[in-house]
Amino acid sequence: MAAPFAYPNHWGIHKRMNFADLGLSPDLLAAVADAGYTEPTPIQAQAIPPVLMMKDIIGIAQTGTGKTASFVLPMIDIMASGRRRALMPRSLILAPTRELAAQVAENFEKYGKNHDLKLALLIGGVQMGDQVKALNEGVDVLIATPGRLMDLFERGKILLNGCELLVIDEADRMLDMGFIPDIEFICDKLPENRQTMLFSATMPPPIEKLAKKFLKSPKRIEVSRAATTNKDITAFKVPVKSRQKRETLRWLLRHDHVETAIIFANRKTTVRELNKSLQSHGFASSEIHGDMDQSSRLKELDRFKKGEVNILVASDVAARGLDIKGVSHVFNFDTPWHPDDYVHRIGRTGRAGAKGRAFTFVAEEDGEAIANVEKLTGKEIPVFGKKDVRVELVEPSKEEDRPRREERKAREDRPERSERSERPARPKPERKAEDKPAKARKPRRDDAREDERGKPGEWNGPVPGFLEVSAG
Repeated sequence: MAAPFAYPNHWGIHKRMNFADLGLSPDLLAAVADAGYTEPTPIQAQAIPPVLMMKDIIGIAQTGTGKTASFVLPMIDIMASGRRRALMPRSLILAPTRELAAQVAENFEKYGKNHDLKLALLIGGVQMGDQVKALNEGVDVLIATPGRLMDLFERGKILLNGCELLVIDEADRMLDMGFIPDIEFICDKLPENRQTMLFSATMPPPIEKLAKKFLKSPKRIEVSRAATTNKDITAFKVPVKSRQKRETLRWLLRHDHVETAIIFANRKTTVRELNKSLQSHGFASSEIHGDMDQSSRLKELDRFKKGEVNILVASDVAARGLDIKGVSHVFNFDTPWHPDDYVHRIGRTGRAGAKGRAFTFVAEEDGEAIANVEKLTGKEIPVFGKKDVRVELVEPSKEEDRPRREERKAREDRPERSERSERPARPKPERKAEDKPAKARKPRRDDAREDERGKPGEWNGPVPGFLEVSAG
């Protein structure tokens, strides 16, 4: 979560707010405390009271600010009273991706453990039969992606006229994925007298128009300027040729104190190929992308969370909604095509007050894409240079580097094993014992520069070419 919220009391002294100040029920406060939280983030402190008062909300907040809990917590108390009916969910949360929908469901299970609430997850990639069965039994909270919800609605398996509360989460992502017509259709089928909450990291004109059409006198809450990046994330761009991206990535993974990393690529084929390449070089990596079924994706995410692998290669299907603690690095192997995706990608690190680092590889053809990112965020991304490397770079001297060059040349001139095996063996000349010279100790290559070795942790190899590009 982000920094806790403080407010001035009637003496003008700023007091740190806690969840008990927000009007939540004792059972819910107990569940929040069990989860290890005592103080709300700014979006939670400002959103929860008006939601409990049944007001419509527009929440503008970047990822990692605790946005999900800002609507999950008050919804649990609101839904605590009421009766479930078959096929008619009492509340609806729309999420753009399966991962984000599953993340919202995890929040409900964690915070709603002391309440008798029935939850259903309506997403693609899983059997429809179990979802229909849950709807038949009646649900208090339905969490759905627009595609699967529309599918079941058209089949007559769900009725929306009993929904008292609607949440549209990650609205700008819905826009990017072409879901706005579906959302308008769904909103038209809901009761007019309902409570509606819309959350988005940015507010482009189509989202503003959607909010004006379906929200009534909403309270607008903005905890940070739209499209800004987290202050706890140190971001760099790395100018690099396309064919050198893999080598550059491996160098950074080995020399930037990477604990856990998510690597984003624009294409699913790139995700698969890059994961195989990293594994072949000894890295513990895995992959998730849109061609995998939901159970496989959840399995790989679970392996990453448990630490069985520390590198996750992903397409943008995973850029939003993943809340994984302790991700130290994000790498944009490809500069994202959509500038909004940059904010959401790098938002996977620097969460809950931790520090994170983000690297974006910029090839020649990415000039326009990176310019759009910098225009959206309102600041230029610094170029990664020698001064930013985590290990100290030590250039070997010419004299020190000569044995390396000679050894490399000897290896290159040496014939391949197959060639050597074809040559006839030459007879060795006979030598008497007294003619054999005394065996001398072959000097080790390191002996001559024993005193010139670098300090522990220094980089004693040649400086990578991509650093020379950006050094200045």
